[in-house]
Amino acid sequence: MIKYLRLLLFPFSILYGMVVICRNKLYDLGVFKSTSFDIPIISVGNLVVGGSGKSPVTEYLVHLLGDRKIAILSRGYGRQTKGFVLADYMATAATIGDEPMQFYNKFPQVTVAVCEDRITGINRLKDHHDLILMDDAFQHRKVKPGFSILLFEYHKLLSPQFLLPAGNLREPFSGYKRAQTLLVTKAPTVINAAERLKCTGKFDDKAETEVAFSFITYGSLKHLYSAEERDCNTILAESSVFLLTGIANPTPLCEHLNRFTRNIYHHDYPDHHRFSKQNIQQLVNAFQSGSIKEKIIVTTEKDAQRLLDVTFKELLVNLPVFYLPIKIELQKEDKTTFDQKILDYVSSATRNS
Repeated sequence: MIKYLRLLLFPFSILYGMVVICRNKLYDLGVFKSTSFDIPIISVGNLVVGGSGKSPVTEYLVHLLGDRKIAILSRGYGRQTKGFVLADYMATAATIGDEPMQFYNKFPQVTVAVCEDRITGINRLKDHHDLILMDDAFQHRKVKPGFSILLFEYHKLLSPQFLLPAGNLREPFSGYKRAQTLLVTKAPTVINAAERLKCTGKFDDKAETEVAFSFITYGSLKHLYSAEERDCNTILAESSVFLLTGIANPTPLCEHLNRFTRNIYHHDYPDHHRFSKQNIQQLVNAFQSGSIKEKIIVTTEKDAQRLLDVTFKELLVNLPVFYLPIKIELQKEDKTTFDQKILDYVSSATRNS
């Protein structure tokens, strides 16, 4: 059914592609203005709609560049506010978005801000910071970042891809040529030469040398409301898991949890889903019903930011609710080169400014 629907939508994808190509060409020719800034700006983005692992990559950059004063600027997808908002102790997922809220909670030394107008956001931040990380900004051509990292999810890269609305591509695949480096995310932990070649073969000869590969690693389970941490192997092997997700691709998480238990009851919602009290009540009812003795509620770190709302705390506070942090690691053969490109850019841009 989906296959035939894609065929029906394909003519609209051609029209959409023509519009995007014309827009990009006008930016390339300078007819539409792209603004540059005299501060290092690194953009993290992708070509497709949906998650490619931008948040873990942004967090990786924070660790890599941690000796500098960093600001993270995001659009704040799903927030209920408008304009420039600086994250502070009053911030919630509703006011700044779930991913910025995750950055704010995780990195107290980093400034986190949201603004749909990136130029306004940068102007508000640039005089007080050493560099700015722009989250999900590759298609935001009004700003010309000094360095763009473009992400490709491993399995999607190996599959046929189409432009919106028939597919998930925001712009033609050739748009990758604007990026300074290409990062394949969610790749296997161990990847052989043939598998690498299948991916790098998607790009031209010049870009092949810019491709690095990364994979996901999972941390310990962390309690939603306390400092308690639990080892996955210890707690999940003996428990049934009530899994709550509102992310673009929960498959890698499900595969990870399946290593410990097959008793997973998945409450799956769309990416950035704004959980309702009814959604959470359904989860609680499912958790409390039946005769299962050993059980736990697990969610993602991003989804956890929305569950911190006081509306949900009264339903969840007495239950074992944990979130599972993730991070990326680069393949050993790629890490040094990838890191050095970014460090060299930041050092060079800082000197020039």
